[in-house]
Amino acid sequence: MLAPPAPPPLGVAPARASYPLRPVPSRRCLPAPRAVSAAAASHAHDAVFLRRAAEVADRSAGLTSPHPNFGCVIARPQLETENLDAWVAGEGFLYAQGTPCAELIAADQAGDHARGATAYLNLEPGDCYGDSTAVSSLVQAGITRVVVGLRHPLKHLRGKAIQSLRSDGIQVDVVGEDLQSKLFKEALTSCLIVNAPLLYRAAFRVPFSVLKYAMTADGKIAASSGHASWVSGRASRGRVFELRGRSDAVIVGGNTVRRDDPRLTARHVKGHVPVRIVMSQTCNLPEEANLWNVHEAYTIVATQRGARRDFQKKLAMKGVEVVEFDMLNPRDVMSYCYDRGYLSVLWECGGTLSAAAISARVIHKVYAFCAPKIIGGANAPTPVGELGMNQMTQAIDLIDVSYEQIDRDMLMSGFIQPIPDLSPVIPSVDEIPSVDPEVSPYETNIISFYKTWDTFGVFSNFSPHPIHMPDEKGDCLTWPTVEHYYQAHKFAGVDNPQARDIVKEIKKARSPEEAARIGRTRQREFPELVYLNIPL
Repeated sequence: MLAPPAPPPLGVAPARASYPLRPVPSRRCLPAPRAVSAAAASHAHDAVFLRRAAEVADRSAGLTSPHPNFGCVIARPQLETENLDAWVAGEGFLYAQGTPCAELIAADQAGDHARGATAYLNLEPGDCYGDSTAVSSLVQAGITRVVVGLRHPLKHLRGKAIQSLRSDGIQVDVVGEDLQSKLFKEALTSCLIVNAPLLYRAAFRVPFSVLKYAMTADGKIAASSGHASWVSGRASRGRVFELRGRSDAVIVGGNTVRRDDPRLTARHVKGHVPVRIVMSQTCNLPEEANLWNVHEAYTIVATQRGARRDFQKKLAMKGVEVVEFDMLNPRDVMSYCYDRGYLSVLWECGGTLSAAAISARVIHKVYAFCAPKIIGGANAPTPVGELGMNQMTQAIDLIDVSYEQIDRDMLMSGFIQPIPDLSPVIPSVDEIPSVDPEVSPYETNIISFYKTWDTFGVFSNFSPHPIHMPDEKGDCLTWPTVEHYYQAHKFAGVDNPQARDIVKEIKKARSPEEAARIGRTRQREFPELVYLNIPL
């Protein structure tokens, strides 16, 4: 797969190019609306294409965190056909941090067919980098109308792209403001769901948390002995790998580590690898475990202050990070994950920890895999432990429930807490993670650019701007981003062929996120090749 070219300099029109796109999982023919009035038909078309933009945006999940999932669909003017697929001239999504935006990819794909066409965006573009590529791509492509599903949830970005488009003479229709037909209800829901992690994070100041479990038809997650391999089938386990690949972190409890010795990697799913977090108050964990192998993925052990200090040192020697809490609980762990910039967290824990997380109101959605098996056992563990409810009327009702058959299993999913309404707007300062807890984000002499979507995100290592730096010989080389340069120079200057190969591998990475993943992984695998003691 070819690496995309670097973004154009400020004020320079983007060149036409081809970018890698993941295939649509099921390329079905878009339904044609029934014959109704011209206005209703136009709204029906808009709703269909906006829903498609949300589906395209969903292909970003797990690849762009902490950025939103952006999707753009460009539909040419009405054609004499009922097959709305034929109207689509181009589509694109953000496939990694610091890569060309969805609007640029869709416009390049559409080519001349973009002139006079309508662009459908599930979310208002976010001008994170100061180069307004998203807006300029649509303007230069000749787009005459833009339909936006949601305004950007962050205050310092909200409304800016819409205003810029309108200033350039493009008609912009925002669902719920300019377009208020009931026909948009399903499309708007799709736009909300595809960026639910960002909306929950902005509203509640904790990462979007999903509880996943697999149970038998009689509600057991394991036999009375604790044996649980396997409750669900192979296809369902493959879906779990996909869920992990969409998450920034996966959380389990100490019992799961002792009983199952999991790996918690997104096996068979290329790209993003989540951080693995073990919650254990006593740190009563095995000396050897798959999770202590940090070559595949990073591991954090969250424990109570002072627990088994000698064992903590052994974990640190293996490369496992240990974080102590005064009182270990799900709410404080989620606040910690928020400060680290995590957007989405997957809980794969047992009943005791899942009950504690639900009681702490940090679980937002549930994925329940139900297998057609009966295991029985009065003492066999269940997915959720004691919640203190004595009446069925106290039961938590899931919202927006959906069902899907996966081979012989049934997957039921639903939200515990509704997707938040972000009007009024959440102040942008709430979206700045505290890199240093001792530093207040309100300090006037501090500029925060830890994430590319911060107000000054153009200064982030992940910002998609190339830099020119001299090598050891004094020759000037171009690096795609600062992150590429930083990760590669962990190994620069080491007189070893393998180190030089790693530098080349990092430089070829097609996104700063991929460069960071390669650099951190190789540093853990080959610490002897690191020129200086550089932190991960």
